[in-house]
Amino acid sequence: MNHDISRRGFLEVLGAGAAMAGLPRGLTRAEDAPTTKPKIKPIRGSWISVLWNDRRHFYWNDACAKFSREQWEGLVQEAADIGMKYLVLLATVEGGKAFFDTPLAPKAKELACDDPIDAMLAAADKCGIKFFLSTGYLDGWLDYGTLIDPKIAKRRFEAMAQIVDKYGRHESFWGWYLPDEAGVTPYFTDVFIRHVAIYAREARRLKLGAKILIAPWGTHNAVCDDKYVKQLEQLDADIIAYQDEVGCRRATIAESAAAYEKLRLAHDRVPQRALWADVEVFDWEGPSNLQTSPLIPAPFERIKKQLAAVSPYVDVITIYQYQGLMSRPGGKAPTGHPGATKLYRDYVAWLKSEYPRLVRS
Repeated sequence: MNHDISRRGFLEVLGAGAAMAGLPRGLTRAEDAPTTKPKIKPIRGSWISVLWNDRRHFYWNDACAKFSREQWEGLVQEAADIGMKYLVLLATVEGGKAFFDTPLAPKAKELACDDPIDAMLAAADKCGIKFFLSTGYLDGWLDYGTLIDPKIAKRRFEAMAQIVDKYGRHESFWGWYLPDEAGVTPYFTDVFIRHVAIYAREARRLKLGAKILIAPWGTHNAVCDDKYVKQLEQLDADIIAYQDEVGCRRATIAESAAAYEKLRLAHDRVPQRALWADVEVFDWEGPSNLQTSPLIPAPFERIKKQLAAVSPYVDVITIYQYQGLMSRPGGKAPTGHPGATKLYRDYVAWLKSEYPRLVRS
């Protein structure tokens, strides 16, 4: 796999299908439709991280390391207060450090909060957010052939079992995120489809009813022909949140719109696979896709166009990511580049004008 292409791949290092019976109506396009439907859908979810081991999270990594339990709870509440219903934890282990107590990896010592994952889930229980917990990155980012190796899979399954033992009591623990993302080039590889099947089966065994989310890159490459539809039928994921690739500068906004229009036609033929957008609300302080280039908030003028591009076609819009790129002025959990407060204000002003029922503050 070409690591220069994958988004969460660049965050790590540069260089048989189950039908979704009983899928909640919250995953359908009807979810966000108000009585008089505006053209642009709101942001309903976001990725969230504990720490990330390079400069791309430069403007919020140190702040998050110092967060108290109350601040982690506050961060989740902030997302809920502006209409978010879903949060996706980027990693449970990253850079050789675990964010929960496990014998499989050393605990991240720089964390001021003993258990930020429990803090976020506890807050999500109270405010109605649904969490997808990551299955990785124990042993780092791995290719799919390695991930399905029985020894490697056994270690990840052990970590997943420990996560369920520790956090399974939380009502907000709603699903799993498989973070070793695939590229659509212009199809999924057979080994990736096998990887999803193996991990999804174990994830659902450990936590009955859990939803499986993946977030592929290469969205603008998708062909969406009969072969692609057949792959969707085989791909054992409940939700596919395709990266819009605008922040990574791999696709223009017009190319993004064209890609999701094609994907909608394909997903309508396989309705058990919910079609979500993973909209990239970041820009780069320096050259794109480099470990030394921090992520910074994109201007809302651009983001609004991104939201408009995907809105006619997707069931739910999520973003990468609220934390660090949007920051509530005067909130309990200030994070990110100085522009994060401006992006928050700009987005909330628009949200209040179009979807006032979603804003709690």
